[in-house]
Amino acid sequence: MKILVTAKTGQLGWELYRSKPNNIETLFCDSSELDITSQYNVFTVLNDFKPDVVINAAAYTAVDKAETDRDTCYAVNETGVKNLALTCKQVGAKLIHVSTDFVFDAAKNSPYTPTDATIPLGVYGASKLAGECAAQEILKQDVSIVRTAWLYSSHGTNFVKNMLRLMAEKSQLGVVVDQIGTPTAAKNLAAVLWVLAEKMQQQTCDTIYHWTDLGTASWYDFAIAIQEIALEQKKLNQEIPVQPIKAAQYPTPAKRPAYSVLDTNAFREQLNISGIHWRKALAQVITEL
Repeated sequence: MKILVTAKTGQLGWELYRSKPNNIETLFCDSSELDITSQYNVFTVLNDFKPDVVINAAAYTAVDKAETDRDTCYAVNETGVKNLALTCKQVGAKLIHVSTDFVFDAAKNSPYTPTDATIPLGVYGASKLAGECAAQEILKQDVSIVRTAWLYSSHGTNFVKNMLRLMAEKSQLGVVVDQIGTPTAAKNLAAVLWVLAEKMQQQTCDTIYHWTDLGTASWYDFAIAIQEIALEQKKLNQEIPVQPIKAAQYPTPAKRPAYSVLDTNAFREQLNISGIHWRKALAQVITEL
């Protein structure tokens, strides 16, 4: 079995590389080696390697910048996915495409299932949804879309590392309390994607899945847990006050869903993977830092 992975230097690509199975032939590409916005480049690389499955970990994820950088955002999140899907169809490969909780508008106030209506609130979410639709239209049953949320790892830039830096530099912090989701360790998502890739090679899978770690939290809850665990592990020298604030007190260019918890039950049952609570996963990642 041969698997090609995009965006090898990103959080998810890095975790996929660290956890790659020994029995699978892999090719990991960064944007200089595989520019998914170039249909010619995509065809050249995929046609040469001839993968059985492509895992697309590439994405434009600058949520706020996307509001004014719409063309670049769509070039990666829609056109790039379309290029991958078209080429996968040509070379006979299947596609796993990673998407986001930002395709929802938070109006439901209960965990979102893969079949719930999608109503993005901003350019980033709309571009990711457009990529989903393009992949589905082209590949039909030969694509699996995996929506996830609040990814972090010991690699790259993310909320956990930003909080640890600020907690070491500042005398106090304010963190948004009225946006609810599920912090998800990228290494746990990577492990699931390897299982899904092997399953896709053996049988037809569902088109859309949801995966996060277990439990729910606000950004404030997440920050409090980061400080508590970092203090326990002596990654921080002292505790600072962390105050809950409303999202309205911290305005951003892009509107974010106030509630974007994903219902992952069906996916867990299909893969027979129970998963772990986000707080336990967080402790493991902070240990790595």
